[in-house]
Amino acid sequence: MILSGARVALGPGETAPLEIEIRGGRIRRLGRRLEGRPRLRLEGCLILPGLINAHDHLEFNLFPRLGRGPHPNAGAWARVVHRPAESPVREHLRVPQSTRLVWGGLKNLLSGATTVCHHNPTGAAVFRRRFPVRVVRRMGWAHSLEFSPDLAARFRHTPADQPFVVHLGEAVDGSGKRELRVLQGMGALARRTVLVHAVALDAAEFDRVRQAGAAVVWCPSSNLFTLGRTAGPELFQSGVPVALGTDSALTGAGDLLDELRVARRASGLSREDLYRMVTIEAARILRLRHGEGAITEGGVADLAVVRDAGRAPAASVRPPELVLVGGRVKLVSEALAGGLPGALRRRFEPLQVAGRPGVLVDADVSGLVRRAVRALGPEIRLAGKRVRACM
Repeated sequence: MILSGARVALGPGETAPLEIEIRGGRIRRLGRRLEGRPRLRLEGCLILPGLINAHDHLEFNLFPRLGRGPHPNAGAWARVVHRPAESPVREHLRVPQSTRLVWGGLKNLLSGATTVCHHNPTGAAVFRRRFPVRVVRRMGWAHSLEFSPDLAARFRHTPADQPFVVHLGEAVDGSGKRELRVLQGMGALARRTVLVHAVALDAAEFDRVRQAGAAVVWCPSSNLFTLGRTAGPELFQSGVPVALGTDSALTGAGDLLDELRVARRASGLSREDLYRMVTIEAARILRLRHGEGAITEGGVADLAVVRDAGRAPAASVRPPELVLVGGRVKLVSEALAGGLPGALRRRFEPLQVAGRPGVLVDADVSGLVRRAVRALGPEIRLAGKRVRACM
């Protein structure tokens, strides 16, 4: 396929009127005028790299937000909400986990995110069957010091060229600061370490993180909901690499587009800084090796196409009209669907969530809705937004 007629994002502030040839799931060529067929005309559109959500728990995105804070730390929050025999947790756990994982993938797809770092096991068969987005597999992880007694062993077993992701410093009391010392003492603060949240850390501690070569994933809406505060200027002035994550619907405000808005309000960071956090910086932190987070020849064809308002890419991140993952169309608007071959269009089913335009997605939406409704009743919400299965 050749994508033509659109502007192409080359960075947060740079675009060019290029055509993109996709072959074998990769971007084979970028050029002003490329020969070949078939072509998908995208006049009036801007092509962005697929966004990267650096932290999610995919199976919890049908849940409502639970346990509004402020709590002193994540352990206190967990003890409040972990009530599997009580409503609403009981009903949501009746939805098959494989179904909940796919809904989590769709939450990311609807925001233009093509890669997600799922902070839980990724060995389920559902990840290998037509999953909506790319899930990071080359990684090690532990939940946290409090809930992962085998954390040191998990770190040692993680190859040096893969990230090791762990919740740390999700607190506003002294426990969060102690965690960094403990992690460093066990030899698990290193270049491959990725700390999720890090709210409790101060400037001196972020300097230790920077010296170790580690990175941070920032989830501001989740932090504000559970702890009443999030990381401040000390993080962004420290030189520590930072990516953005949504966390799950248990605590997060929605999808990655919602998180970008919360992040801008909470920090005052520029749109360009935030754009990097969900593209090239996230790819670097998660050690992604196939060109994710950028549009380059030879890179993987993970792309999000949005309506072009004539602004810079960093100011143009909005609900997508078209999303490709590895060159495969995973989401398309009604307006663009007519440009796809008929056999391909038949794979798609309509989906709409409140506050987002209706789209067609490559997923068994009717089956997903049916299995969710069986446990939850007629009204289901995805990351807090009411779901409609048809437009």
